[in-house]
Amino acid sequence: MERPKKKLYFIYNPHAGKEHIKGKLYGILKVMADAGYELTVYPTKGARDAMEQIEQLPEVYDLVVCSGGDGTLDEVVTGMMRRKHKMPVGYIPAGTCNDFARSLKIPVNMEEAAQIAVQGENFPCDVGSFNDNSFIYIAAFGIFTDVSYSTKQEVKNVLGQMAYILEGMKSIYNVKSYQLKVTSAEMCFEGDFLFGMVTNSKSVGGFKGIIGKDVVFDDGVYEVTFIRRPKNAIELQEILAALLVKEIDSKYMYSFRSARIEVESKESIPWTLDGEFGGTHDYAVISNNPRAVEIRVTNECRKSITCEKNLAIQQADHI
Repeated sequence: MERPKKKLYFIYNPHAGKEHIKGKLYGILKVMADAGYELTVYPTKGARDAMEQIEQLPEVYDLVVCSGGDGTLDEVVTGMMRRKHKMPVGYIPAGTCNDFARSLKIPVNMEEAAQIAVQGENFPCDVGSFNDNSFIYIAAFGIFTDVSYSTKQEVKNVLGQMAYILEGMKSIYNVKSYQLKVTSAEMCFEGDFLFGMVTNSKSVGGFKGIIGKDVVFDDGVYEVTFIRRPKNAIELQEILAALLVKEIDSKYMYSFRSARIEVESKESIPWTLDGEFGGTHDYAVISNNPRAVEIRVTNECRKSITCEKNLAIQQADHI
């Protein structure tokens, strides 16, 4: 009796990035078919479509592979988090920055990424909760954070990472800040803040290393950074200089790790979740769901993550 084929559900955003996937689709599907999978292919039709498709997906599938930007991955993971039966997720990056793929060393070469998706190892990754929503690597508000969803796709396609810088420089002369109260088990503070982020990534907006050292993707905690509003142009320049050299300036910034924080504000704040608009909120509970969804990575990446985690634990024990 012939053994039934494994089933793979491939969902992709045809408009992500520079629509590069259009010329790569045959090669991607061939990699998947050659790995012995029976394929179902679905191009997304708009916002939240990927989330809804994954949430309602029949349990007959052994693997879900998605291709698009970080927003597409966010929707797939959000849909997966709403399921009782979860499948592993392979990711073929096709967006502008691909922060999470970069952090997990998933290559931008689509056929190579497809090989990892069908032949890699499952890595149980932390997933964030933001009130009733989910995110895979960042929840943020304030200066620069609205750039990813306010910048037109055509501009991103032409300029890539420079689109984020240019749009951010436009808004810097009219900086909006928010009166906040932040509460966690580690610390509580209040003040006027122009920026805040809760992250699980080594790269944000295409730039590496601005989060801090020893980022671990399955340790049950997130890296948290809040930046106070500067009182004058000199303080603003000091903040930007600190970010440029990837250092935390304790005069203006709070930086710590936490599994759960509450953010209360006097007005509704527009948040971004994984680079997409996450709605406006005057109260947010942001928490970590440890090892909630399995992401396909290379064996080398899995070993590297394990080594980094062990190193971080050893360093914490010596503090």
